[in-house]
Amino acid sequence: MGGRYINPFTDFGFKRLFGTEMNKELLISFLNSLLHNQEEITDIRYRNTEQLGSGIMDRKAVFDVYCQNTAGEYFIVEMQKAEQDYFKDRSVTVGILDFVFPDDEYAPDCMHHEVKLMDVEDKHVFYDKLTFVYLEMPKFNKTEDQLETMMDKWLYVLRNLSKLMERPAALQERVFTRLFEQAEIARFSKNELFDYEESLKVYRDLFNVVNSAEQKGIRKGFVKGKAEGRAEGLEEGIAKGKAEGRAEGLEEGIAKGKAEGREEEKVEVAKNLLALGTDINIVHQVTGLSLEEISKLC
Repeated sequence: MGGRYINPFTDFGFKRLFGTEMNKELLISFLNSLLHNQEEITDIRYRNTEQLGSGIMDRKAVFDVYCQNTAGEYFIVEMQKAEQDYFKDRSVTVGILDFVFPDDEYAPDCMHHEVKLMDVEDKHVFYDKLTFVYLEMPKFNKTEDQLETMMDKWLYVLRNLSKLMERPAALQERVFTRLFEQAEIARFSKNELFDYEESLKVYRDLFNVVNSAEQKGIRKGFVKGKAEGRAEGLEEGIAKGKAEGRAEGLEEGIAKGKAEGREEEKVEVAKNLLALGTDINIVHQVTGLSLEEISKLC
């Protein structure tokens, strides 16, 4: 596997660090670093991790960590590798994303989003008890010497843990001592090592599928863009010139190619998940494809 510490973006890695009773101090510290404007969480208890619909057509949501604090407030924390349709519709409280929202044009440099219900008329917070926090992890690029707050340190750990060979000097808090002990692969039992390797394989397979599908779409768009650019340049001729037509056609073609790549990506992801024996309802949830479309791939 190459590294000293686990990859927290794998299902096994995330649940080992944040999803067990003996490591709940890690989750408490992480949540408190994010929800800095609320009362401090002192304790949590873990609850049932699956929420199932009543019928086969109901959307199924599998939560990585589902917990409740002593004040009766509920927290659902998810680690997501791939962009998913309807993710904003079904996530509650904290979503740790290993991707960037494609429609995030209003805040391209903002990686920490705290969302509440708002009255659209007078723009005031309508209900402040329901909060959605989204962390777009690819946007976090602080180096070790730039870490100032506890939130900075937690985000740095999540972003870089699997690439570290030793504990950074900036992370001296006691909670990180516990984290690095639990994350060290050499401490795993034989069964834990097997489970982690399987989880890492799924993570890498999904990563490769997403990347290859997107690159394929971009290449297709590049070729199409060159052709459209030539056609538009010939039609407009004097008005815009061949050079401008090619540039505009190329830009549009790449955009179209990305969109086509996303559709192909969904199908490829579905095929890979089905090959791994994944339940059809989970494939529906992850890809956004209909159950009928997924059935045709079986």
